Amino acid sequence: MKPLLLSASLAVVMAFGPANVSLAADMETIVIGTDVDAGTLDPRLTRDTTAQRTANLIYSGLVDLSSSLEPQPELAESWESPDPTTIIFKLRPDLTFSDGSPLTADDVVYTFETILDPDFNAPQRTLYTPIEMVEAIDPQTVKFTLSAPYAPLLSYLDMGIVSKAAVEGGRDLATDPLGAGPMTLSAWNRGSNIELAVNENYWGAAPKVEDATIQIIADNTSRAQALEAGDLDAIQSPLSPQDIKRLESDDRFDNAIMPGLGVTYLNFNVSDPLLSDPEMRQALAMLVDQDTIVNQIYQGVDEVATSVLMPTSWAYTPDVTQPGFDLEGAIAKLNDMGWSDTDGDGILDKDGKPLTVMLSTHSEDPNRIQSVEFIQAMMQQAGVNAEVKISDWPTFSTNYVQKGEHQIALLGWLNIVDPDRLLFAQLTTGGSTNWGGYSNPDVDAALKEGRSSLDQAERTAAYQKAAAILAEDLPYYIISDQGYQLFYAQDIPFEVVASPRGTFRGLIGLGQ
Repeated sequence: MKPLLLSASLAVVMAFGPANVSLAADMETIVIGTDVDAGTLDPRLTRDTTAQRTANLIYSGLVDLSSSLEPQPELAESWESPDPTTIIFKLRPDLTFSDGSPLTADDVVYTFETILDPDFNAPQRTLYTPIEMVEAIDPQTVKFTLSAPYAPLLSYLDMGIVSKAAVEGGRDLATDPLGAGPMTLSAWNRGSNIELAVNENYWGAAPKVEDATIQIIADNTSRAQALEAGDLDAIQSPLSPQDIKRLESDDRFDNAIMPGLGVTYLNFNVSDPLLSDPEMRQALAMLVDQDTIVNQIYQGVDEVATSVLMPTSWAYTPDVTQPGFDLEGAIAKLNDMGWSDTDGDGILDKDGKPLTVMLSTHSEDPNRIQSVEFIQAMMQQAGVNAEVKISDWPTFSTNYVQKGEHQIALLGWLNIVDPDRLLFAQLTTGGSTNWGGYSNPDVDAALKEGRSSLDQAERTAAYQKAAAILAEDLPYYIISDQGYQLFYAQDIPFEVVASPRGTFRGLIGLGQ
């Protein structure tokens, strides 16, 4: 195997390693608790973590990412890069989908061609746009031709491969998935659980479980209590800090606690007339008391963030910092912008209109609700008429934020295996997940350079340049760099491998 093309993407400097408990035996069923139901089980269309993690059990990609984030052979047994814009994958022989039908290079081509089709509206399409062409050289060989060198590509090729014949035959993979992963879908009880069984046609080593149930329990504390009651075998982030502390001291459970691959942030809708001015976004950001949110509401399980670059990333620099909490400074900035309390009611106004903003988040995470309400109190103290909108995750994400109807939304991004994963689709002009409508040609140029250079020093410089601009423009205000926590029953009779990505494979005995 010669992963020459994307060697820079393999140099992700993060202190992650597998967390194990070992006993080589099998288990009939493992029950894993999660916070939200999957939106779809078509891997090309997943938008939420439950969908992505469940799809990762049902499907296989060309590669899989290990617990230390290195691409490992999966459907592709090897690959080579004859030049910086070409990568050729050799598939394992005799691959099949779970129904026994053959998986060939044509299925790989179909998967990525559909993702790249703008009409298909794949949420992660922007991750793959440097792919100019995907060709089946023969049934076992796939050639990717890129429009330019693309450093992060291997880290994104864990995308599940779908069956061309099944989709063209009318099968709806969203509810009736067909993949080549270690598990298959047995039943999906919407809002309750997703039941999976072992794929008898799986090309790799068999899982250590016969069945897996993904149990949907929206409330963090209720999920922790279900683990303590023995109704669940494993739970992972997001978890409430008080539950983390309690479970850590419970000798019935093993745990893995490590830096995560996620951030919690405020998404400013810069298309909103009030928030279109960076000065306004800066003033409002200065009313966010990160220290209290991170160290009191979240009880120190996360870290206070300083910019869009995570400290665990090779691109990080302490020299780039976003504004910090400064109540008096924020008020002064707002006054300089013409906002003042002209009628003595405690609310700043301008041209006869009060300074009103809407903060929003989703109901499944009590710590996010508490954080939003705390930010609301700080803003009101500064004379900002801050209101709060709380709704369930599907309504909040799909029908509100993703339609650009929010003003300031408290959200999180996970699976940030490369700086590109957090920044390009989200903050380039017209990016597929640029829900706040941000546009800056200098940021566009820097982020394009960051993904196209194969020299890590050049990539680092590009991301630091973008981060410096973003720390001033503030389309995102990063509140915290998330930690990752996994708790699981000690009597699980096989090796459990934790990954900061939160994937489920390590919980069925297949972690790397």
